This record gives sequence, C-alpha cells and structure tokens, in this order.
Amino acid sequence: MSRVLVVDDHESVRTGVALLVERLGHEVVTASSGREALGRCSEGEFDLIVTDYRMEGMDGLQLLESAKERWPTTDVIMVTAHGSIEVAVQAIQHGAADFVEKTDLYQVLPIKVSRVLEHRLARSERDRLGAENEYLREEISDRFGDIVGDSAEIRDVLAAVEKVGGTDSSVLLYGESGTGKELVARALHRSSPRRDGPFVRVNCGSLPRELVESDLFGHEKGAFTNAVRQRKGKFELAEKGTIFLDEIADLPLDTQVNLLRVLQEKEFDRVGGETTLKADVRVVAATNRPLKGMVAEGTFREDLYYRLEVIPLQLPPLRERKGDIPMLVEHFLLKKSKEINVPLRRLTDEALQLLCDYPWPGNVRELENIIERTIVLSDGETIGPADIPFDGNTGVPSSPEGRQGLAHERGETPEPGETPLTEQLEKLERELIHGAMQQARGVKTQAAELLGIKTSALYYKLEKYGVEYAEES
Repeated sequence: MSRVLVVDDHESVRTGVALLVERLGHEVVTASSGREALGRCSEGEFDLIVTDYRMEGMDGLQLLESAKERWPTTDVIMVTAHGSIEVAVQAIQHGAADFVEKTDLYQVLPIKVSRVLEHRLARSERDRLGAENEYLREEISDRFGDIVGDSAEIRDVLAAVEKVGGTDSSVLLYGESGTGKELVARALHRSSPRRDGPFVRVNCGSLPRELVESDLFGHEKGAFTNAVRQRKGKFELAEKGTIFLDEIADLPLDTQVNLLRVLQEKEFDRVGGETTLKADVRVVAATNRPLKGMVAEGTFREDLYYRLEVIPLQLPPLRERKGDIPMLVEHFLLKKSKEINVPLRRLTDEALQLLCDYPWPGNVRELENIIERTIVLSDGETIGPADIPFDGNTGVPSSPEGRQGLAHERGETPEPGETPLTEQLEKLERELIHGAMQQARGVKTQAAELLGIKTSALYYKLEKYGVEYAEES
C-alpha cells in the first residue's frame, strides 16, 4: 500500500479522485490548495501526489517544483485541462511522472496511478539491489583488493584466500610473472586477524646480495662499513602483520638458513647484534619457479621449502581464464583513465575480441600495461583494433612483459645481450636507488637529492620496485 496525496481546489473533484485511488488499495490524504499540500508533505512524505494544474494561489506546476525540490523521490501526476499540451510538456520537463486530461480523469487515472506506483516499486527494488551489490562490491574490494574476475579459476583462488586468510599458516603462491601474486598476498593479509597490522613487501630478486641480511633482519651500528646507525629490518617492520617474500627462489642459501630460523623459532638477530628479537609475523612467499626442482638441484633448502609450503596456492595464467578478460579490460580502462586524467574511452567489439584472442604471455600485468599504453596513444572516443599496440594476429607482443612471458612459457632463458632494454634500465635504476638510500641512511629526502629527483618521484619508485625503507633515527 502506498501513500497518495490528492490536491484540488474543487471539493467534488477532490473527493471523487480520493475515492478512486482508495479503491486501488492505497492510503489517501487530501489538500485543497498547493500551500496545504506542502504542509501535508512536511508532516509525512508521500509516494505520489495527484494534483490539478489550475488552482487559486499556487498552481500545480509551482507545487510540482516545490515538492520535487524538497522531496525529489516523490512522484507527481499532473491533471490538466483538455488540449493543454504545453502544460503537460512543462510538467514532464519539471519532473512529473505523467499527466492526465480532466476529460478522461475517471477512466484513465486509475491506470496511470497503478503504473506510476508499480514503476516506483520496481525502481525502489532496483535501488535496494543496487545498494546491496555496491555493499558487496565494497566488501569484496576491501577483502580482495584489485583481484578482478568471475571465472571458476579465480573464484577458486578467492575461496582459498577466504579459507586460509584466518589462519597464521605460511602460504606459498605459485604463478607465472604477472598473474597477481602480490594482490593475492594482500588479500590474504586483509582476510586475516592481522589486517590492522603492517603489510611489508620484499622483492628477494632485487636485493643486493651483500645487503640481504641487513634488509630482512636489520643491523646494529658499526656492523659493517657505512652502518653508522641501527636500522630495523623488514621482519621487524612487519611485526604483528604480514611479510610478503616475492621471488623467494632468488634468496641466497646462507640467508635461507636465517629465514628457516624465523619460521621455526619465531626469532632472529640483527646483523652485528647480540640481542635475539621475537618475530610475530605471518609469512607469505611467492615464486614463478619450481621450488621442488630447485630442492633436487641443491639450490633451495628442503627444510625451508616444507616450512614455506604449508599451504600451496596456484594462480592461473590469464590464458586459462580468458572469460575474465572483458571484466579486466573494463576495470583497467576505468582505473587508468582516472590515473592519467583522460576521458573514459570505449572499446569496439572488434578491439575487445582481439584482446580476448591474444595469448597474454605476460598475463594480467601485460594486459594492464597494454590498456594504459592504448589510452595514452589513442585519440578518439572509441578504441578500435588498430589502436591496440601489439600484433594480435601473429601473437607477437610489443611489450617487455609479453616477450619475457613468451620466453618463460617456452622455457627459454634469454642471453645477457637479449635482455629487453626496459628491463636493463629498471635494474640499473633499482641499484642506484638502493645505493642512494644506503648513502642517505634511509632518509628519503636526502636520497632524492642524491639522485637529482623529487621526493615524490622517489616514493613512487620505491613503491614500484617494492623497496621499503624505514627512515633512520
């Protein structure tokens, strides 16, 4: 049952319309003028107002404007004189849901009242479902971050994250480069009781060999050359949180011994330190290499392998969940358009099909970079196949991620001279940043000055390469 307000300055018409609406099963309140109608609305909001146009004082259009301004969700049906098309058009333009000519009032009004209220109910249900869906999306985003997809493969990953998240067990993530291992690690952190603690990422492949121990476990003043102050390591910074050890296969054997101690005994020593520190940290590790094979080769400790692989989780490559590509494309189009501050562009069906047909050897990371490059380079409002910067017909990628992914997929190891220029430059940049941070004793403003870049740019690059330093004190 809906609440309906009937407004007319003629008592006989007002009473007749009220009876008509009451027979439809709705609660009816009447008003003899526009001013009285606004007073009634102030006492309690209505679902629908049925008002005559011609009234003394405030006419129907003025009532419509005032009501819509104060109660925008209330629907209005305007009753007009026969042939008053101009008034009817004005009413619709000012937000009326419909209009009825007075000559057809008693025949047509019941139909239009029912239709407007049915549409209102449907709209309310859509809004409710929309709000629920938005809540669910926010809840999923809060737990799973930027993990996007609805395929069976990605649902299995999210189900595993939800099941494992509440435990403190070590998790070992397997997956090709670009499959989103860090996103899953962050999702595990968000789903855990440690969610309010820090999440510390360590790229084991980018740590200079001579500084690995210092980076992970910290050092004391005087422990080695340039160690002029005490420095906390990543495990200390991750206290009561989660540490994500990416590219764990690259960790040197002597450091693997100390990591095993952390996992077994929950304790460690700073380099040059005499005091044993406790480690209340959950460990999530990741690799794109077969650790079991490395154990057989003697390049990875078997005891550490079993400590890390308490819960193994395999992330599917993008080529095995191609049904997620349209959703990922939409996500990256929106995300990158906001980041680059350009208008949101639409992909043609042919362009989307090209993306769906491509093998994506560089996985989701390659897709994200291709979308960003496409947005930057394209000019029109729509993106066609010619705007996408790779040869989808031959499957030859035009990006370092794609070339590296193809090499990985074929089991090829590129020769030193074959390493993509972008990758070589990034490695050099990473080493320069490490050196500057060491020379500046972890003070980012000083490190930025040494590098000749803005502090904000340094923060961006530290985040890009997964380098996390605490400022020295």
